[in-house]
Amino acid sequence: MPSTILIVDDEKNIRRTVRLVLEGEGFGVEEASSGEEALARLPDIGADVMLLDVQLPGISGLETLERLREPSAKGGANSVAAATTTETPGTTGVGSASTAARQQAPIPTVVMISGHATLADAVRAVKSGAYDLLEKPLDRERLLVTIRNALERRAMANEVAGLRALADERFEMLGRSAPMQALCSQIAKVAATRARVLITGESGTGKELIARAVHRESPLRDRPFVKVNCAAIPPELIESELFGHERGAFTGAVARRRGLFEMADGGTIFLDEIGDMILSAQAKVLRVLQSGEFTRVGGEQTLKVDVRVVAATNRDLQAAVTAGQFREDLYFRLAVVPLRAPPLRDRADDIPLLCAAFVEATSRENGMRAKSISTEAVAMLAAYPWPGNVRELRNVIERLVILSEDSIGMGDLPEEILAEVERSRRTQAAQVGSPTTGLPRIELPPEARALPLRELRDHVEREYIRVKLDENSWNISRTAGLLGIERTNLHKKMRALGLGREDR
Repeated sequence: MPSTILIVDDEKNIRRTVRLVLEGEGFGVEEASSGEEALARLPDIGADVMLLDVQLPGISGLETLERLREPSAKGGANSVAAATTTETPGTTGVGSASTAARQQAPIPTVVMISGHATLADAVRAVKSGAYDLLEKPLDRERLLVTIRNALERRAMANEVAGLRALADERFEMLGRSAPMQALCSQIAKVAATRARVLITGESGTGKELIARAVHRESPLRDRPFVKVNCAAIPPELIESELFGHERGAFTGAVARRRGLFEMADGGTIFLDEIGDMILSAQAKVLRVLQSGEFTRVGGEQTLKVDVRVVAATNRDLQAAVTAGQFREDLYFRLAVVPLRAPPLRDRADDIPLLCAAFVEATSRENGMRAKSISTEAVAMLAAYPWPGNVRELRNVIERLVILSEDSIGMGDLPEEILAEVERSRRTQAAQVGSPTTGLPRIELPPEARALPLRELRDHVEREYIRVKLDENSWNISRTAGLLGIERTNLHKKMRALGLGREDR
């Protein structure tokens, strides 16, 4: 599909001449005689490059450019974005990646043209976002070179934006369950502050995603986010990694090196697995938290940084403090605002959403056609306890997408998952059932013998479902999986039987 060039000039002959040149080179061409007309038509045209005259009737070319680059400005088309963008309020953590970036109409690359532009005009144009400024009369070869360079730059910018969007999507939190809603509410509150955050939770629960969400929603979002895996750095190197070193500080230190705290200056440093940090490094981290000061390994100069510290661990730090393995003063400095990443078994209602997202992401990353996953398979996955949490679920889904045929069904699920769910069903039945049947005891009303068969059957079914819901803390997805039915079918049965949360 050819690139589209929008010519904005009040002189008809100039528009006609430029059109002939551009169409001869295979470009699509649109015209506008004023800035107002250009702003009004842009959402429909979708131009890649705009040739914009500086002097125009009505609003000038420079004012048109400024309105184009400022979506919130008043007037005209209220800029292009106002007519084409619906910005969704932030729902970080509940499955909404950066929607504004996906929904906003692309702004064309602007090349200004003028027969009598001043240096001040050129400076103002560049500051307002113009790619270049060409003088009239337009030289054919320079015009074509400029447009091709502008299109090449635009393609590179779009590619970078796409890669950033994919990276953001990979670090997006997904979930609409009550535990995730509560967590997202806490993130929204703490992100707006500079308070330190300590994230706790089991391995695989997404502690890094929480840390990135805190940074992304904070005033520091455009500043560095530096991740440090304290468990992956050898103890003898962690101080050098965190604080840098001077040349000759130790064998192999052939040059001065900046540490990760320096690299994070002005932004956020994420100390993952902080519980595995050695005590000597803990003392230096404590100093940074207290004063913002540190020295490089082998150095004497005191350096100062301004960083927000977010830490995470799957260990019980209070127990580590008691055992003398973690500094108590550092613990209290880090745990200003504690956040807990809920295990997946506590938010099984999110498993259908996670499955769909992981199937789509894995298919895209591997260049495969998108596959579907049956509701029965999802219900079975929701009934599994997931000791490895979301990380384990993602790995299983990736395996299923790669090895299955057109769709993922019950027969594709790993044997260990099917066996564990069946074992869990038998265990729960034995715990709440009678010694002889292994089924839940269901109380029948005294008048049961007088009930018609259908009413008796509904009563038994209602009580059985209520017992299973109680066993699973009224987690619909997990209960449906254990009952061997779809989640939607369980909802229908509950409505038909008049079974609601008031029956808990």
